[in-house]
Amino acid sequence: MKHQESIEKRRTFGIIAHPDAGKTTLTEKLLLFGGAIQTAGAVKNSKIKKAATSDFMEIEKQRGISVATSVMAFEYGGKQVNILDTPGHKDFAEDTYRTLTAVDSVILVIDCANGVEMQTEKLMEVCRMRKTPVIIFVNKMDREGKDAFTLLDELEDKLDLKVRPLTWPIGMGDRFKGVYNLYDHNINLFQANKTKISKEIVSISDLADPQLNELLGDAVANELREDVEMIDGVYNPFDKADYLAGDVAPVFFGSAVNNFGIQELLDTFIKISPSPRGRETDLRRIEPSDPKFSGFVFKIHANLDPKHRDRIAFLRIVSGKFERNTFYNHVRLGKKFKFPNPTSFMAQDKSVIDEAFPGDVIGLYDTGNFKIGDTLNEGEKFMFKGIPSFSPEIFQELENLDPSKSKQLEKGIRQLTDEGVAQMFIQQPGNRKIVGTVGQLQFEVIVHRLVNEYGANCRFVPRNYHIACWITTENEVQLKSFLNAKTGNMAKDKDDNWVFLAETPYLLDRAEQDYPDLKFHRTSDFKLS
Repeated sequence: MKHQESIEKRRTFGIIAHPDAGKTTLTEKLLLFGGAIQTAGAVKNSKIKKAATSDFMEIEKQRGISVATSVMAFEYGGKQVNILDTPGHKDFAEDTYRTLTAVDSVILVIDCANGVEMQTEKLMEVCRMRKTPVIIFVNKMDREGKDAFTLLDELEDKLDLKVRPLTWPIGMGDRFKGVYNLYDHNINLFQANKTKISKEIVSISDLADPQLNELLGDAVANELREDVEMIDGVYNPFDKADYLAGDVAPVFFGSAVNNFGIQELLDTFIKISPSPRGRETDLRRIEPSDPKFSGFVFKIHANLDPKHRDRIAFLRIVSGKFERNTFYNHVRLGKKFKFPNPTSFMAQDKSVIDEAFPGDVIGLYDTGNFKIGDTLNEGEKFMFKGIPSFSPEIFQELENLDPSKSKQLEKGIRQLTDEGVAQMFIQQPGNRKIVGTVGQLQFEVIVHRLVNEYGANCRFVPRNYHIACWITTENEVQLKSFLNAKTGNMAKDKDDNWVFLAETPYLLDRAEQDYPDLKFHRTSDFKLS
């Protein structure tokens, strides 16, 4: 019974958004209201030197953007809350997509002025595909933006999703006073505070209370009453089952920077969000209640602490109980490993744990044994499914500008590409390193980290390739013929698989026609024959 209670206690969710919607600020404020931190620093406020808690890589602090998923845990309302803050920039979408496989629900942040943006739509496609429960937080209500009803219509139209407001804004911009809690039917009015939780000024539980007119003025108070009456008439009552099925998204309004609407969001999230869910494997579905431990690696990060040159594999626990210093099966390698120092996270701060339960995300120190998508378990030999892989869209060659640091460069690029943000292909002769990504900004991050974390002076030079295709075949004669014909376009990945770097779509089509026994895979997510 104790094990089941530990499972029910967990709430593991991701925060996703288009860049600059205020996602990282919201993450900090959830930590603030959850008691995990005492003060919050504005990410772009030059007067506050402390960067956002969840943005810990040096380049993130310099650029003011998130480029890697951060994991943070705290206890609130009797629940163990695990937050996975993700990159918003499209160039780092791979990290976000993989993180979505490790969460049980999502909070989607929307800028009230910009509404639904392109990256928002792409992220929601992934959530719909997985039937992931989604809560929407409309942020920056302290600024002028779109009308709340207009935003609700836009959310339903562009995200192909039914919505149900659970809080409602009182005014907007300079007139923004706070939010009315439609779920608990009350209002908490307090002063804005960017770094700490303010004490409540007043709490009102009845919209008919004349004190509402005294505090807000007759016009604002009456408008709020009319809006609430309209909402109850237009939208169906909130159904928790519909939310958990991914069919309805509850909507909250607020201002993360000023702390408005955060308490309401967090309190309601604790009440309605799902406990840990099961996952599909190549054998069967594994449920959290299954007694034997299992989990999967969805992220790898090198140099989480640059002083110690550590490499951490992020493991989402799906079933059973993980215990420190216990041997578990590494399914892909067919070996057993034990972990003396498994960790929990508060951004870059880590603490060693003795046990962990379904829903938890833990860090395992890794010497190069793990890859993204690996399964760790006890008992059956199965692999968890659904960790996406991506085909690179931009290719550049890594050039070493300091031959005396060749070893550092070799180690650095291999570790960084192991994280899954880029793929590396080796061309001969010359051991040339071609790196492929889905976004240009990834190259800037890789160079920055190679220089600052590994001391390797280097640069990237663009290469004109259209796509990378992995080749499998049972016809060795045809493969040898193809390799001889395409010598200048052939490379091997880090696992020694052949990869064809096609310069144009036409050349790829011709290759597929001329060599029918060769299979050209658009991603590395395949099983070798």
